[in-house]
Amino acid sequence: MSETTKIGLFTYDIKNGLGLIGYNVDEHEFAHIVVDVTKCDDCSHMMCVWGCPAQCYNFRDQGLEKMKFQYEDCVECGTCYIMCDQGAVSWNHPRGGFGITYSHG
Repeated sequence: MSETTKIGLFTYDIKNGLGLIGYNVDEHEFAHIVVDVTKCDDCSHMMCVWGCPAQCYNFRDQGLEKMKFQYEDCVECGTCYIMCDQGAVSWNHPRGGFGITYSHG
């Protein structure tokens, strides 16, 4: 999956666009999303990869053998939790004071 996406007449660079959003990233032990990557091995459709607007998931589409998940860029939409039918995604709201801030940009 490329980092540049065409939306209508416009081309949008997802990772640079995410740079306009403020994050207060919590410690890894308090991550608001935890992915059991062992459950991803049997997944045939990788809907979390295709559905995540922040491209936090990378797997076979990038030539990887194991799912790689990066919670730090998460926009807290919950799409991955809804789309994962393998039961691999455990999603919660971030602790108070942590997470995304949409007041930038």
